[in-house]
Amino acid sequence: MQIADCRLQNVRRIGLQPRESRCRAGLWPLNATSVRSALCALRSALCILLVGCTVGPDFQRPKAEAPEAWEGTHLTSPGQPSIAAPQPIEVAEWWRLLNDPKLTSLVKDAVEANLDLKQAEARLREVRAAYGVATAGFWPSLSASAAYQRGQGSGARGGPHDLFSTGLDAAWELDIFGGTRRGIEAAGADIQAAVEDRRDVLVTLAGEVALNYVNLRGFQQRIRIAQETLQAQRHSADLTRQRFNAGLASGLDVANADAEVATTESQIPTLETGARQSLYALSVLLARPPAALVSEFSTPGPVPTTPPQAPVGLPSELLRRRPDIRRSEAQIHAATARIGVAKADLFPKFSLTGSGGYGSDKLSTLIRSRNFFWSAGPTVDWQLFGAGRVQSNIELQKALQEQTVIAYQQTVLTAFQEVENALVAFAMEQRRRQWLDQAVTLERKAAALSMQLYTEGQTDFLNVLTAQRSLYASEDALVQSHQAVAADLIALYKALGGGWEIERR
Repeated sequence: MQIADCRLQNVRRIGLQPRESRCRAGLWPLNATSVRSALCALRSALCILLVGCTVGPDFQRPKAEAPEAWEGTHLTSPGQPSIAAPQPIEVAEWWRLLNDPKLTSLVKDAVEANLDLKQAEARLREVRAAYGVATAGFWPSLSASAAYQRGQGSGARGGPHDLFSTGLDAAWELDIFGGTRRGIEAAGADIQAAVEDRRDVLVTLAGEVALNYVNLRGFQQRIRIAQETLQAQRHSADLTRQRFNAGLASGLDVANADAEVATTESQIPTLETGARQSLYALSVLLARPPAALVSEFSTPGPVPTTPPQAPVGLPSELLRRRPDIRRSEAQIHAATARIGVAKADLFPKFSLTGSGGYGSDKLSTLIRSRNFFWSAGPTVDWQLFGAGRVQSNIELQKALQEQTVIAYQQTVLTAFQEVENALVAFAMEQRRRQWLDQAVTLERKAAALSMQLYTEGQTDFLNVLTAQRSLYASEDALVQSHQAVAADLIALYKALGGGWEIERR
């Protein structure tokens, strides 16, 4: 029921005059008639509660337009397996597709120890506790009290006197217009948002662990290639120096050979820095000191190989798979419910209150029937003027809800963009890797042939330097391409929302 339907109807149903700024029904004395009146009031209040309305808009799941297919799936080169697959895909543990047991173990350890994930789990416990606080407002409250006072009134005779009392107080605010129910609804949506936030942390965590692991292996392989190249260049420099001593080579050739050795030497420390930094980042993701994994990864390993096919499913599936989209949807739900909480302040608040206990001037006679007292009755509280506070709060909640809707739309667009970016990067890098693989094969032949011709005196040393330099650059670029393909695949699975178990609906 909307505001116009229920605001005055429910007020008139209990006989309240709107002109009253604040109305409170008083408590009546103890007798049989008052007991029957209290029971009738309670019955009437319960009937009003059952037929009461819930103000504010109901949550409607936001609609988002999804493309029919991914544009990036059309970028595969002839003969290359398509990465498009219309059937449902399983991306919960996508890192197993890289077929690297060490990576699988690292992801498992990170899920168990990562501090960001623990923080997300603590936030989830926080909002669950807040939900308990919200639901408590729907039920009656009961409190017990005991007091002792000693005093004397102004002008009283007989000296100071004692007063002992004990009793119970009960109160129940009836949720006639659904403000409490809307608050509970908002708290429930906050729980769902926190659940999705934890899942989003899982997605990010798996991607970061895999990416740093791939970078570490990539740097290790580039260091290996640089060291192998350095060994070949030193051999060439020694050979050039021997030919110079024999009068078959110039001093320029010796200087060029030594310079090439020094240049390659200078690149290795930079690569080692990158490897160490990737290793340190990996350690922190596992909640360990930065240097904790140094000895474990002292032996170089290969870059994980990517599968020949990476199915991506349909774009429409992304809306229900990515936790950040689901989190934005839950935030819209919570913001919508809080509009109802704010609108409920436009209407009167109905409460049932009661108290009972004992009072006496002597502790020994406190619990006596003649010292028993009680009171019960309904209370109505309606603020009709608040200088626009309630209306401003309603507009505030509407603006916040509008922001969550806009944020949802932006999240959806960003999700589609991230998938398309990863698709085009993955497809193009695979093409580049194919050509680099051919280039390395040809460069190796050229380097071997140039060295053979140089030792036979059929070419100068400049051709040897050029061939060795080109071979080193191509081999280094090929390793970086292997690393980039794996990184692009990781980005693709991360963009698809992989890394947590999807609930079956």
